[in-house]
Amino acid sequence: MPDRRDFLQSSLLFTGGVLFASSRRASAAGEGYPANLFYTAEQPGIWDQKIGSHVPRMTLEDGQVTVFTKHGMSEEHFIVRHTLVGADGSVLGSQTFSPEDEEARSRYALPEGYRGRLYATSFCNKHDLWLSTLEV
Repeated sequence: MPDRRDFLQSSLLFTGGVLFASSRRASAAGEGYPANLFYTAEQPGIWDQKIGSHVPRMTLEDGQVTVFTKHGMSEEHFIVRHTLVGADGSVLGSQTFSPEDEEARSRYALPEGYRGRLYATSFCNKHDLWLSTLEV
């Protein structure tokens, strides 16, 4: 039977290997963020069956961005919030929803002459945070 010192050494080696492997998986998830922190159409993580009803869709018309998440709204399961973020990380707008809302749709005016990437998030009370992008 191994003594306590051998057991502790092997436990530490095993734990170190697990942590190293998981950190490599996390950085491979994209852009340096851990896997399963937020979800996209390309990387739905554990929610691969939820893409169609959780990824926020963006449209641009006359300087207005509309964010829409094709998701039912019920007391048990609904979209809680949309947030629109600019390429520099500034929040351009956000809207909180309630189960009583008919749909998860929000509109935001872009700053005059805005050019660059936009990030839209959609947060579901059961299926976490989803992200999509739009180049303007």
